Amino acid sequence: MDPSHKNRFGHVDLEVTAFGFGTAPVGNFLREIDNETSTAMFDTAWTAGVRIYDTAPMYGHGLSELRTGEALRWKNRDDFVLASKVGRRLVPAPRNQIDFTPWVNAAPNVMEFDYTYDGTMRAFEDSLQRLALERMDIVFIHDIDVFTRGDEQPEVFKQAMDGAYKALEKLRDEGVVKAIGVGVNEWQVCQTALEQRDFDAFLLAGRYTLLEQDAQDTFLPLCEERGAAVLVGGGFNSGILATGAREGAKYNYTSAPPEIMEKVTRIEEVCADHHVPLPAAALQFVVAHPAIPSFIAGTRNVDQLRQNLKWFSHEIPADFWGELKHKGLLRDDAPVPA
Repeated sequence: MDPSHKNRFGHVDLEVTAFGFGTAPVGNFLREIDNETSTAMFDTAWTAGVRIYDTAPMYGHGLSELRTGEALRWKNRDDFVLASKVGRRLVPAPRNQIDFTPWVNAAPNVMEFDYTYDGTMRAFEDSLQRLALERMDIVFIHDIDVFTRGDEQPEVFKQAMDGAYKALEKLRDEGVVKAIGVGVNEWQVCQTALEQRDFDAFLLAGRYTLLEQDAQDTFLPLCEERGAAVLVGGGFNSGILATGAREGAKYNYTSAPPEIMEKVTRIEEVCADHHVPLPAAALQFVVAHPAIPSFIAGTRNVDQLRQNLKWFSHEIPADFWGELKHKGLLRDDAPVPA
């Protein structure tokens, strides 16, 4: 599969490359990435034909947006698609007063949740200032899910629909942005949002992977019906689909349970029979769904990025997918690469 292949972005007048660049790591997630490495990754992605970039104020307390803007500022603005997010306001503060966890040596801002209309408009303008670019194409309401907000989620979701959505709807109506959506960790939240409001797109962290296809029950068919595009990140389920079922493998940020280890082991056996790297299958499976035009990959260094691009391009025989379905390792109704 060609990483630079362009797909229509739902019903919106945008085209995005099948492989996208996720910028959470360049916000110094868990450990620091120096400026040279960040720049080299952006340059490598661009040279490979990658033309969709996703960032957020949350990533490194603004550091990701700063680095993304620096990397893209002198490109032809019509040659790439840029997404960022709202839902958090950043306020400058002394470094010794900031808890950066899980970010390391991030930008000197404290983060405050804000899903109000006015707060959303301010956050949008602040992001444009950090990026120093004239526009964003896609804006997501960030982290209105149970994973992030816990028991507060129902009230937070309502605040976002009453406030942030109305602000983004106005920006879209005025042609300031082309698409608005929700970026969360649970497809159920995306589905509820789409049922209640006129969203164009979603950014889903995991939840539709080689190991999980429950989103195919109702959410992805609804997206197809409504013409909503879904970007998927976390296609390795936080690790195990990249590393395989080895000791200490991670599944959704915790140690993989026995049943997941067993399933991945069985998938790896099919991979070995067909000479298919497990990560290649994981990456390419996601974008085979007609509602998913792009996989957003985050990497920590140039070697990781090049490896992901290589896996994305690896030729996979059709009978590989057929065997996975025959052995009950993949849903029968799950779309697979041609």
